[in-house]
Amino acid sequence: MSTTSKKNPGTETVSLDALIQQKRDALPTPTNYEALGVTFTLPPMRALAWQLQEKVGNLNDTFAVLEEVLGEEKVKEMYAAGFQLGDLEVIALDWQKRGGMAPGESPASAAS
Repeated sequence: MSTTSKKNPGTETVSLDALIQQKRDALPTPTNYEALGVTFTLPPMRALAWQLQEKVGNLNDTFAVLEEVLGEEKVKEMYAAGFQLGDLEVIALDWQKRGGMAPGESPASAAS
């Protein structure tokens, strides 16, 4: 529920905190993956920091997003396991699907 408070006559401030929390609580849980002997966990895409959302939505910079989300050490482990570009595409597409997003759909951004 939103709450309203009046600070100045004729000016209303609507708090969206409860609605935001409700939306966050409805997000899917993080997904555990295993590929080429490497295990890793990805959070729902819509739970990512705002600055990563544009990169995730169009999948043009999957590597940078994975490095940011998984950390440098995990990415080095993926390199060592022999991950290929096509493997990253499989990961990204499944990650999108499990996050409830259609391929190519970008989470809300400042530009939307």
